Amino acid sequence: MTLKKTDKIFVAGHRGLVGSAIVERLLGKGYTNLVLKTHGELDLLDSGGVDEFLAKEKPDVIFIAAAKVGGIYANNTFRADFIHDNLTIQNNLIWGAHKADVRQVVFLGSSCIYPKQALLPIVETSLLSGPLEFTNRPYAIAKIAGLELVNAIRQQYGRDYFSVMPTNLYGPRDNFHAENSHVLPALIRRFVEATESGADEVQIWGSGAPMREFMYSLDCADAIIHLAEVMEESAWSLSEQAKVGYYHVNIGTGEDITIKETAQSIAQATGFNGYISFDATKPDGTMRKVLSIDYLKSLGWTPKTGLAEGLEKTISWYKANRDLANRV
Repeated sequence: MTLKKTDKIFVAGHRGLVGSAIVERLLGKGYTNLVLKTHGELDLLDSGGVDEFLAKEKPDVIFIAAAKVGGIYANNTFRADFIHDNLTIQNNLIWGAHKADVRQVVFLGSSCIYPKQALLPIVETSLLSGPLEFTNRPYAIAKIAGLELVNAIRQQYGRDYFSVMPTNLYGPRDNFHAENSHVLPALIRRFVEATESGADEVQIWGSGAPMREFMYSLDCADAIIHLAEVMEESAWSLSEQAKVGYYHVNIGTGEDITIKETAQSIAQATGFNGYISFDATKPDGTMRKVLSIDYLKSLGWTPKTGLAEGLEKTISWYKANRDLANRV
């Protein structure tokens, strides 16, 4: 059964970038029976607490947007934390949902699940076809395990559970921490601060040559909700991935841009007129990664917000919410 307006919906991770966007879009579409819990109210690392919560609240649908996330520095530095915490959170929620007889679960993975050398654009069936990027391998393996748990529960128990694989996201309520954030919010913060301080140079990790696909978070949330509304068994039967036991959908724009070009766009949007330098001694990560969104498009959804518009909205939000945005 697909998503209905009367459903009780638990959004796990509702204060994060994607979770908050899902809440905003759900409310805008008339889904008002939402269950939202802060970390202080519900520790997702506590399996007993999660089980007790699900047994009491009995949600019909769960969107799992909760995760430990970060950029190259954080992923490569806190490798054990990233695999342990993400495995624990998603196991508690996915298996807990099954035990509590939750009707529908949508698990959010990440495009980093795909092999470093996957053919481009990356299709859903590229999963497990080659080695992963080393710098974020622990996080990727955790997400692959979550995806496989969803697949296994669906196949063994007939649950209406599936996963989505978003590309690199940005937008309001992102984490703009100087070291632990993803590349785009980190760049936004750096250029805003450089413009305000009158700095004449901004230095960026890596060569600037890698290409990345960036998607506005509220577009991603809109796509996720759309899939929850339309993904019946008949839709899966037409997909190549379901033929090999995979139940996940790529979510992205299908377009990519170099880090150098991204930095130049942010510099222009923030009014920075100084010099942009690149520290090639720092890791680049995967050189190019762009998702195929052909299956998503076939299900009736296409991206709406271009990078220039998304950057303008995100920069405005950051300037107005700096204390919240610069969190660890």
